[in-house]
Amino acid sequence: MADSEKTLLIKRYASRRLYNTETSDYVTLEDIAEFIRDGREVQIIDLKSGDDLTRQYLLQIIAEHESRGENVLPVNVLNDLVRSYTTHATSMVPDFLAASFEMLQKGQSQMMENMAKANPLAQMPGMEAMRAQQEAFLKAMTGGKMPGMGTSGPAPDDDAAKDDEDLQAIRSQLAELQSKLSKMGK
Repeated sequence: MADSEKTLLIKRYASRRLYNTETSDYVTLEDIAEFIRDGREVQIIDLKSGDDLTRQYLLQIIAEHESRGENVLPVNVLNDLVRSYTTHATSMVPDFLAASFEMLQKGQSQMMENMAKANPLAQMPGMEAMRAQQEAFLKAMTGGKMPGMGTSGPAPDDDAAKDDEDLQAIRSQLAELQSKLSKMGK
């Protein structure tokens, strides 16, 4: 098993200092938060009693972030959490929260995949016209022979007038596209 897959053991000494058993040095709550953000599972135990203090320290990390204005939990959710400690719903809340976060993570992953698949530039107005202009330009520059296009253009012995017409058409289309893009930018 790789180190990043193993649970990172943190020991709390009587002085309340936290000791990383992998690197043999002391760590802060922010260091622990960074380990978790990097995908590590962390377990914090009291050296003397052997008690698992992980939940207590994770809640402390959350409370510190919330007190610094990094509000993730809306007040109504916090109120509902407090209420859940005094109701019979206590047994359902952990499973519900775990399932909700799993759904959120899956949704975020799916959204990122969809964004990567769909090129956002292709959806911009004028991009299809630009693509057509690029094809026409390449066709004019290569004498009508574009790799992968399967079309052969005019033979090399055709007159230069056709090339001049194509080039003029490309210039006018480019001017039109630049005009449209400058209007979009305003």
